[in-house]
Amino acid sequence: MKRILLTGGGTAGHVTPNIALLPGLRELGYEISYMGSYDGIEKKLIEEFQIPYYGISSGKLRRYFDPKNFTDPFKVLKGYGEARRIIKKLKPDVLFSKGGFVSVPVVLAARHFHIPTIIHESDLTPGLANKICIPSAWKVCCNFPETLQYLPADKAVLTGSPIRQELLKGDPIRALQFTGLAPGKPVILVMGGSLGAAAVNEAVRSILPRLLKDFHVIHLCGRDKIDLSLNGLSGYVQYEYIKGELKDLFALSDIVISRAGANAICELLALRKPSLLIPLPAASSRGDQILNARSFEKQGFSMVLEEENITPDSLLEAVRALYENRTALSDAMAASRQTDSIRTILGLIEEAAGQQS
Repeated sequence: MKRILLTGGGTAGHVTPNIALLPGLRELGYEISYMGSYDGIEKKLIEEFQIPYYGISSGKLRRYFDPKNFTDPFKVLKGYGEARRIIKKLKPDVLFSKGGFVSVPVVLAARHFHIPTIIHESDLTPGLANKICIPSAWKVCCNFPETLQYLPADKAVLTGSPIRQELLKGDPIRALQFTGLAPGKPVILVMGGSLGAAAVNEAVRSILPRLLKDFHVIHLCGRDKIDLSLNGLSGYVQYEYIKGELKDLFALSDIVISRAGANAICELLALRKPSLLIPLPAASSRGDQILNARSFEKQGFSMVLEEENITPDSLLEAVRALYENRTALSDAMAASRQTDSIRTILGLIEEAAGQQS
């Protein structure tokens, strides 16, 4: 039986693409194992899939000063030793790494045993962990055409991001029943990320009276960010977080307002959902969401409104323009090469595993 080891962690975005590959890997007959940190979010997310999970020591490598910079390298070294022992036992034919700092010792250990490694970089420019790992990789998958210039030409493959296939199986009728919304108006789905986005929430709520004249609004506002004063407002429903019903909400929605995290916007691409992207400001990140959003705008998939430019009037104008141009945006997404990512990545995995046989 062919064996594959998956790794990646630190955030859900470093895990969910791995999860999206699981059905295809099982169909191809792979014995699957996962390596992550002792108690990271990856462990919680992987547990329900009944995959053997191996925890290792993990430290973060930072570009800025932090007292932990003096201790975390020793955690990485410990993780490298643990990863070597586990890989020697598992003998995987191929490693697929979704990134995050826990992946660094795993990729380096796989290199020691000459195991081909496929890395996936979500953002437009590689993060520090993947920069460290790229020299050890056989192939590097990416989401954006612009990323190719930052990668070795003989390793780079434009694949898009693998997304959970169940998201493609939504039912708008179920969504109407779940939300209690009446049919008859176009629907806007507002997503601020797993923790919600206070700025996006505030901006959307500031224009609700005008917005609800023409649209219904489904608002995923994040933990502890529900505005109780808006409960019962006709045409508006709000939830802290949605899991199983998300596919149905996508199916019902005509347009989406979202942050610009790489995995989130790749889901929108696969679903061909026209979106208004409000990227996380550079002051709150390394600027990757801004680059992601501008790439999607350039490719004709989305419109962009940066957070510092939001006013009630600019947001309302952008939403109306998005709705008017939704067909052109959907058509551009349908023509994209990045919408069959799972098949492309599985093909690379098969090729890499074949090198070991």
